[in-house]
Amino acid sequence: MINLVISLLVYTLLLLALSFGAGLSLIYSALLPLVGFAGSFYLLSRRTSKQLTAVMEGVQRDMQAGRTEKAVKTLQSVYPLGKWQFFVTSQIEAQIGCILYLKRDFAQAFDHLQKGFSRHWVAMSMLAICYMKRNNQVKMKAAFEKAVAATKNESLPWCLYAFCLEKIGERNKAIEILEKGVKKGAADDILLVNLGALQEGKKMKMKGYGDLWHQFHLEKQGAVIKQQTRAVQGRRKTVRR
Repeated sequence: MINLVISLLVYTLLLLALSFGAGLSLIYSALLPLVGFAGSFYLLSRRTSKQLTAVMEGVQRDMQAGRTEKAVKTLQSVYPLGKWQFFVTSQIEAQIGCILYLKRDFAQAFDHLQKGFSRHWVAMSMLAICYMKRNNQVKMKAAFEKAVAATKNESLPWCLYAFCLEKIGERNKAIEILEKGVKKGAADDILLVNLGALQEGKKMKMKGYGDLWHQFHLEKQGAVIKQQTRAVQGRRKTVRR
């Protein structure tokens, strides 16, 4: 990547200057330029990170305003940043994949999610669900393992993993996953309730996660619409009282 190449160039120039210009020994000439290498790489990486952060903030505003197509185009326009810094391209791919998944454009989302950043747990969870729908259970589990590894203390990825395992008929494995989540420090009321439900042979309840759960589209649209309608009706009754 360009940032690394520039930093190596700085190191090489300092090495030559200290070795031949200042006449220092080979050891000092090799060690001292490391400071220049580290400093230049840090500053260049920070610049790239700031550029990407600014873009992501704009994308977030577009998403909140419902301008999903503009958000995707904005992300696609910064692909060149990937040439400067490691993992930038995979972060962009993950973000595009998530946006397309939210739009229910699962086919295109899948293509981007496959190239997404492995530390982006939402993207990895969406990728796992795509694999599940394609009956590829091995890759589903591999993607979920990346998701829970990326955020060990959050209960939702663990519950998503267990939910999908139960969905494909692996209830015992789902219980093991939730028990592992408890050991990793992800235990909260929702996870513990779902663990108990699985142990008693009952279905998991994920509605407590709200929109965070609904974004994964694991419930039928009709069920979601009915739930939202009941919620609105409930609020109306409260207002009337």
